[in-house]
Amino acid sequence: MTPHQPNHPLPWTQKLSYGLPAFALAVVGIPVYVHIPKFYTDVVGVNITWVGTILMLARLFDAFSDPLMGVISDRARTRMGRRRPFILWGSFCLAAAMFLLFVPPHLEGISALVWFAVTIVALFFFWTVVTVPYEALGPALTCDYTERTSLFAVRDGLLIAGTLLAAASPAVIEALQGDVASGYAQRQKFLWFALMYTPMLIGTCLWCVWRIREPVNAARQERPKLNKLKGVLRNRPFLILLISYTIGALGSNLPATLILYYVQYVLESARADLFLFLYFASGILVLPIWIKVSRRVGKKNAWLVSMAINTFAFSGVYFLGAGDEWGYAVLVVLSGLGFGATLALPSAIQADVIDYDEYLTGSRQEGWYIGIWSVVKKFAAAIGVGAGLTILGMVGYVPGENQPPEVIQALKVLYALVPSVCNAVAFAIALAFPITQQAHQRILESIALLKQGQPAVDPLR
Repeated sequence: MTPHQPNHPLPWTQKLSYGLPAFALAVVGIPVYVHIPKFYTDVVGVNITWVGTILMLARLFDAFSDPLMGVISDRARTRMGRRRPFILWGSFCLAAAMFLLFVPPHLEGISALVWFAVTIVALFFFWTVVTVPYEALGPALTCDYTERTSLFAVRDGLLIAGTLLAAASPAVIEALQGDVASGYAQRQKFLWFALMYTPMLIGTCLWCVWRIREPVNAARQERPKLNKLKGVLRNRPFLILLISYTIGALGSNLPATLILYYVQYVLESARADLFLFLYFASGILVLPIWIKVSRRVGKKNAWLVSMAINTFAFSGVYFLGAGDEWGYAVLVVLSGLGFGATLALPSAIQADVIDYDEYLTGSRQEGWYIGIWSVVKKFAAAIGVGAGLTILGMVGYVPGENQPPEVIQALKVLYALVPSVCNAVAFAIALAFPITQQAHQRILESIALLKQGQPAVDPLR
């Protein structure tokens, strides 16, 4: 394959090849954040407070590893480019860590706790090694404002599809097994998970590395003017995007962590996997519509509309109780209509703020920015898991038993009310984001002028 020119449209085969690893990397979503905590608390026997604490600390460690990985990949110079070696070799290590986490030996007490801590830290570390360079590769593939929306919609659409498969897999495996309640059956379920996803992860990363080449001009360093931190602090669009996304992600990760608990103890239902399927299915089905909407009204406005839909629908979940399965299903589908856009559009918008950083610093620093972005995602997930599970433990959660009113109320607040408030605040902050399609065109023109040695006015002032 020859390197693709970033100012030309990307063929669909290239978009698909770039997006495929996201399909397999989705296993770090639903299984790890939704199923693994309950598996380790209820089957392996690790205390719920310790599970929440370890997950939170492991993700907070990424506050150092993610930006560092971004800088390393920005500075890497190999025959394969800056990003592809990490995607290739990191996928093997990530697959091994995933297998060990999903297939623990029969341990008790401190041994089980240590196994969980070591394998989850290894999983998150190698996930950083793969995903930071992988996501940093995307903004370099095209500079076109609308083409980026399509590229990241394909990638994040495949991420949703992979998440959908991960959400449906437990129900399918349990149906094939017949026995769903015993600890042995739960262990067998995660063994099948591991056997399915480890080769898929390695295979999709290999295909991406083989088919995609980093554009030659993506590695050039021009006119260094500011250090990395000053560049970020001067990049007002990125700060607005980052703060808005962080607050929204803090809210959205609570439902991801608590859905199994909410459905079982608040709705008193056994259909959590069905509800997950409805949510992700509705999200992926309407994603092509969001691409068209963003082309007509702009990425920012489409993102705002999707956040409003998601927040309005999900706020109604707070008022549900035992037996309200149909009402919950309707609200889940309505909320899912905005989910795909809230995932794909911020990624496309982020690529534009990286271009503005090039105007400010004279450097292409996709890895640095993706590293910061990745820290935010993991920080939000850590707080969601750590706070959610820790609070449940503090108010009296007992695995597998009927929960007291305090636990039920805590679940309703954490699962529905807090996320809705977070999304409303994120919406208000995102209103100030300044990069439109016209502004992005001015950014590219200013970069071109500076590369030619000519003066250029700040395109956002």
